[in-house]
Amino acid sequence: MPARSTPTVRQRRLGAELRKMREHAGLTVAQAAERLGVGGTLISNSEAGRVGVSADRVRVFADTYDCTDQAYVAALADMAVERAHGWWDEYRGSLATGAIDLAEVEHHAVALRCVLMMHVPGLLQTEEYAKAVFATARPSPDPALVRRLLSHRMKRRDVLDRPVPPQCTFLMHEAALRMQFGGRAVLKGQLRQLLESSERENVTIRVVPFSVGGIPNAGTSTDYFHGPVPQLDTVHLDVPNPVLIDAEALLAKYHSAIDTAERAALSADRTRDFIKKVDHEL
Repeated sequence: MPARSTPTVRQRRLGAELRKMREHAGLTVAQAAERLGVGGTLISNSEAGRVGVSADRVRVFADTYDCTDQAYVAALADMAVERAHGWWDEYRGSLATGAIDLAEVEHHAVALRCVLMMHVPGLLQTEEYAKAVFATARPSPDPALVRRLLSHRMKRRDVLDRPVPPQCTFLMHEAALRMQFGGRAVLKGQLRQLLESSERENVTIRVVPFSVGGIPNAGTSTDYFHGPVPQLDTVHLDVPNPVLIDAEALLAKYHSAIDTAERAALSADRTRDFIKKVDHEL
């Protein structure tokens, strides 16, 4: 089988987990290859996501590496048989890889927690608000690119409507409710959309008010995606070159930071009242 030139983010993650499993067993690539009776190139390519790995082979790797966490192994086996393509693939080549990877990770999350400082979460944005956010980019994006970005962002919202949607907690700073992207009318429409979204069973919206002294990582919007097992959690940092994090120590750091932000936020009920107050003040 020829090696993949551009493995997907999920294929790369499966490979990374196989590498972690091998390293936890204290084996080099050569030692693992000898135990498995395969070439070292197959091990390396599997760990880089460059070749496909079947569910059965995942279990063989786990047995060879003495991994006894059955829930973790089962989750990796499920990853191995996932459909290789999703709706986000139609945007490959026209949008940055970070946007494609975000949609794919988001699609597979069982729960997510987001902390945003200056704008409403993408999954909750109205089309008018999202368009206004994209328009503020510098240098100004090409109109055709804005249309693709807007289409991609609106398509991402479908994850909230699937039969078994992820449980979502959105933590927004008060500044995000007051920044008038697109003007007063657009913001009022967005605030009302937030109130509607807050009625969903799988959506919790909470605001961190200005009166709070500060929260960790206040300069960066952070998404924490929960996998089927904790080892498959992922953090996304919304920076100019978006970053996906899966290192255990860093996952713990960002998990703790979001816990702190959540403790500082208003309750869901008080947040709804707060959003109504901001809307009334406009």
